Amino acid sequence: MEPLRNPVLERINPRMLDAEPLQRCQLGDCRGACCVFGVWVDLREVKDIMQHAALILPHMPHTARVPGEWFAAVEDEDKNSPSGRVIHTAVETRPDHYGGTACIFCLEDGKCALQVAAVANELHPWRFKPYYCILHPLDLDENGRITLDQTEEMIYDEGSCVRPASDAIPLVDTFEAELRYLLGEKGYQALQEIAAKRGNVFE
Repeated sequence: MEPLRNPVLERINPRMLDAEPLQRCQLGDCRGACCVFGVWVDLREVKDIMQHAALILPHMPHTARVPGEWFAAVEDEDKNSPSGRVIHTAVETRPDHYGGTACIFCLEDGKCALQVAAVANELHPWRFKPYYCILHPLDLDENGRITLDQTEEMIYDEGSCVRPASDAIPLVDTFEAELRYLLGEKGYQALQEIAAKRGNVFE
């Protein structure tokens, strides 16, 4: 009889058990550099955002208060997305922003209008935020498990949301907020226990 596996191991790449001299960037410094190219959004998320447009509109820039212009018109396939279909947020020319462009929901101070709207309405900050925004700078591997690209390539990319740290920090701590949200409280606690033991749990 095969031993029972912890369900969290089906969602996490072994890479996330590492510890690295890595820390998160500060929004006040980067001003939302990761928003330079916008993001893919599942069709269900698009529908939800549009249904709550009245809550979001007051927090959008005055030049972006037409909900019908918030997303690109072209759909694409995505096997990791709940509906299997995604569309992209609109991207605007922004000379003041890193890379000269920014997601339509990116405000001048780098904050996300979707997140600002959620907080203003006493909801979880990520209530309207697309999954791939919450996930970043984490990613999904070929098996749909949460992972992180090799930091040698990421750390010098302004939009990567990571910076060098003086000491090695467990990735499960560096990305605690994202992992706690995506895995749930019990899932995150289980991941912490696995990371603490390290071991060959994925073999």
